[in-house]
Amino acid sequence: MVPSDANGRKSFFRYLTYSEEDEKWQLVCTDAGYCEVPPCTTYPPNKEGHPQAFKSVAVGRTLAEYQIIYITKGRGVFETNQTTYVVVPGSILLVLPGVRHFYKPEFDVGWTEYWVGFKGPHADTLREQGFLSPKKPLYEVGLQNSLLSIYSQIFELVQNQQPLYQVRASSLVLTLISEILAHERRTVQHSNSEQLVERAKFFMEENIYREVNLNGFGEMLGVSTSHLNSVFKSYTAMTPYQYFISIKIRRAKELLESGDWAIKEVAFRLGFDDQYYFSRLFRKKTGIPPSRWSAFVHQ
Repeated sequence: MVPSDANGRKSFFRYLTYSEEDEKWQLVCTDAGYCEVPPCTTYPPNKEGHPQAFKSVAVGRTLAEYQIIYITKGRGVFETNQTTYVVVPGSILLVLPGVRHFYKPEFDVGWTEYWVGFKGPHADTLREQGFLSPKKPLYEVGLQNSLLSIYSQIFELVQNQQPLYQVRASSLVLTLISEILAHERRTVQHSNSEQLVERAKFFMEENIYREVNLNGFGEMLGVSTSHLNSVFKSYTAMTPYQYFISIKIRRAKELLESGDWAIKEVAFRLGFDDQYYFSRLFRKKTGIPPSRWSAFVHQ
């Protein structure tokens, strides 16, 4: 249950401390909260306990942390990187450290917001790898019970602050990020794209024992190679080539586990002309040379 303030407005927030032990997890939860802002209400609400940075959210601020804000009711605006976005129910706002921004509900509409703040080397790595990017500050994921559940679990942890609550809360932050990215990826996929990817997968499975020229692969499926690569990677996070290699390695594992095939035979059967290239590739993908694979899985 979310507590209410003296005016009957539902709200909850915590600004958190963390120890050196918590920081070893490489990610800490810095704050979390929930607020219902009724129509014709000044934003942000004037509440004791909020730092000055929160109070400047509607006019412009820069934070030293990451924040993920989920809007589930109402309408408003979000400005970052000199671009203004319309915020509607189901919008996720991503705030990055050092990036000036502001957001607020429309005065005569109001909104409901959930937020969590976090920071640490792992978050910085996600930013460097493009999972958290200033180029993508707004996600339209819709109203998802799974996301509300994660926020609720975080709120419960930071409110009760049982042992290792920071570790558990920061793990839920990562779950939240993965859920948002998964919902986003699903919404951008169209049925024809899904069918194209499934056809491509089927073709590769059917030709797993051949050396297929993937440059002409798209033409066989009736699309350009660049379009196929773009759609396939968007759907699977791999290029067609990477996927084809992965299923060949998967099949190589099965053949080696049976004990009926020599490494050279497995390589040639799967379309590799060079046994040594196959061995290097197998080790790169599995961390174990093919000569030790059978013993590894049966130990």
